[in-house]
Amino acid sequence: MIRLLLVRHGETEWNSDVIYRGRAEVALSKTGRRQAELLGARLATEQVTALYCSPLVRAQETAEAIGRHTGCEAQVLPDLNDLDCGEWQGLSDPEVKAKYPEERRLWLSAPHLVTLPGGESLADVSARVSRVLELVLRQEGVVVLVSHRVVHKVAICSLLGLDNSHFWDIRLDLAGITEFECTARRRVLVRHNETSHLAVKEAPLPVDF
Repeated sequence: MIRLLLVRHGETEWNSDVIYRGRAEVALSKTGRRQAELLGARLATEQVTALYCSPLVRAQETAEAIGRHTGCEAQVLPDLNDLDCGEWQGLSDPEVKAKYPEERRLWLSAPHLVTLPGGESLADVSARVSRVLELVLRQEGVVVLVSHRVVHKVAICSLLGLDNSHFWDIRLDLAGITEFECTARRRVLVRHNETSHLAVKEAPLPVDF
């Protein structure tokens, strides 16, 4: 059996300012660095056997903090990269609403039908997630994946046998932990979006972004 922990990176200023991040190299904010340390402390007793992360700096910084507490060195997996937001990258949500009203409306209502202008679709992310799961589910022990909201939501859908139309039915907050127990026959959701390790003043953002 493998215990698979999906961990979202800590806060960046683009999260708090509701700006589409995509592949932009946005480092953790002061709050995000504190969240990463709290994540590391929370996972210190989990007997982590493998730690993988996205190539983006916000995920690597989070994984490095976890590594300091668990003694497990982070390995970068390119397939854990965030959704390519294309032309939306670097824009605030109000700017996207003004410039791409129809695409944004469809993204919020039927995300599985959207390819972001100049970027990726959820199907593209699913293809990458499938390769990651194929790699890690052959292992045993406790495997931590540090990645992004979109990537983990798609992974959760896949593990539960849901299609990507359920994307907005799942919430994953910054520095949140979701755990699955995986065997050859079953993928059991044990806990979802745990943020109890965060201080009250670092409570999740009020929006799913």
